[in-house]
Amino acid sequence: MMKYLLLKHYRGGPTPVGDFVPMDRWTPAEVDAHVQYMNDFAARLQESGEFVDAQALAPEGTFVRYGGEGRPPVTDGPFAETKDLIAGWMVIDVESRERALELAGELSAAPGAGGEPIHEWLELRPFLTEPPTVSE
Repeated sequence: MMKYLLLKHYRGGPTPVGDFVPMDRWTPAEVDAHVQYMNDFAARLQESGEFVDAQALAPEGTFVRYGGEGRPPVTDGPFAETKDLIAGWMVIDVESRERALELAGELSAAPGAGGEPIHEWLELRPFLTEPPTVSE
């Protein structure tokens, strides 16, 4: 089994298919349908043993880095450029990369405005299983 992270970007990735309507302009019923699709997808993966975890993220965030010995951390923000904003994530544990691609494609079809699939770009990242080796 191989673990993969599916990152849901808010308007990130290549040019969206069709007319992308941001979630903040969806009706409450459209948001509910999208969330229900996500929950049903996760429940099905729980049954198959392929689901590990998932979380939605709030749009607020702050970049933080070490500020030096005895100094507070340095922060930048809070602000988010939509191309950088991660809306949420899901971790799956599957038999192959092909299965991970299949599931990511299915998740991309979650409904959006008007109940139409949003064809959302998802970033698929495998977990690092072994540290890279360096040969001299």
